[in-house]
Amino acid sequence: MGGDMTSSSGEDSSLEQGFSQLSSPLLRDGLSMKVENCAVDEGDELLFQQFENKVSHRNSDYETNNQMRRDQVYREILRSFDELRIRSQGLEEAKSKILSYTPGAWIDKVGGMKLCDYDVPETTSLLLIGPKGSGKSSLVNRISRVFEDDKFSSERAQVTYNSSVGDGTFFLQGYMIPRGSTSFCLYDTRSLSDDSDENIKMLKHWMTWGVRHGELVTRDSDDPSLRTRMKCKARKNGHVSSEIRKVHFVIFVVDALSVLRSMDNDEDADRQYTKLIASAFNCPHVSFRDDKPVVVVTHGDQLSCLDRARIRVHLGELLGIPPTKQIFEIPENLDPEIELTIVDMLRYSLEHADKNLPPTRFFMKKMNKVLSPPISSILLAFLVLGIAIILANLLRGHIRHGPGPRAKFRGVWSKQDIEWHKIRHLWLG
Repeated sequence: MGGDMTSSSGEDSSLEQGFSQLSSPLLRDGLSMKVENCAVDEGDELLFQQFENKVSHRNSDYETNNQMRRDQVYREILRSFDELRIRSQGLEEAKSKILSYTPGAWIDKVGGMKLCDYDVPETTSLLLIGPKGSGKSSLVNRISRVFEDDKFSSERAQVTYNSSVGDGTFFLQGYMIPRGSTSFCLYDTRSLSDDSDENIKMLKHWMTWGVRHGELVTRDSDDPSLRTRMKCKARKNGHVSSEIRKVHFVIFVVDALSVLRSMDNDEDADRQYTKLIASAFNCPHVSFRDDKPVVVVTHGDQLSCLDRARIRVHLGELLGIPPTKQIFEIPENLDPEIELTIVDMLRYSLEHADKNLPPTRFFMKKMNKVLSPPISSILLAFLVLGIAIILANLLRGHIRHGPGPRAKFRGVWSKQDIEWHKIRHLWLG
């Protein structure tokens, strides 16, 4: 869906021709047979060889199917580049839909539910999450610029020029999009740690308790002097919002160059990047039921179509999301295709934020009343059942004993006694 559309047709053709080079190492079952300290005769060796041939054939079929599936994804990515160029002609219309958005506008009203049955917020909150240097702050600036008429306005979010130097974002920063609106807010967060446990703790806090503009984010692994300095800075600034907002959807931001290095190198330091991404992305707290975050790939300006396609397919397999629908390429430059990619990404995020809005407490109470009968109804049902059991036992006793002794003594049965006699024969056979 997204990406840098400035590539030439030669790059497109190289992508089409280079499918065989694109596949990341195929996953294998790792089936291995090891024979140690065993005496094997010729017949056993023949059987073992036949078994190996069958396993090799099955693995070959598995690899072929995987390769065909990947090739299909690459072709879809290539087609999406062309489709984006065509669709960019309707950029203004697509932007207008985002600008006219209000929370709950894209709720799926299923099961007879109405808008009033949902807990609709005043502002939809989108949380930006990503490793250090992934470009979260830069993404805020590009998104803001797309929806503002003033193309020469200063950047709203502070960008770290060199990610290896400086503290980065220590305070949660909320940015209304567009500026001055109350429809939805982007929250720029502190970068993920190299410690997965600390990341999960931080994400759980945000997703459970909500986020506040200006809130200081510290970790146990921070240097004591750094924590003291940042706490002093927090007291000095004193710009912490009193309003806590619930997070409605997550946007995961990753650096294309770091992903590519992690894919192509075997060094543990490079591999650590994708491990960090997978660990944080698969944290259950950032997903709403089975609804996973979107992924934005940044800093891919200098990469070829071939490498950009490889990155998207790799991330799709790593995170378990469709590369052409849930992964968006948003590089530094802003042309109509990139602007439309930003609009598409926000449309996806806001639609899914609305989709995951919970029902109101009043609606849940109403449903509980419908599904749970009152106690008086339950007691009445037990009373009717008890009376029915008593009457059935009396009827059975009367049938078994037949007419009363007075009828037998008289030797004459009344019509009622005859009827009971017939019923007794029918009941007891």
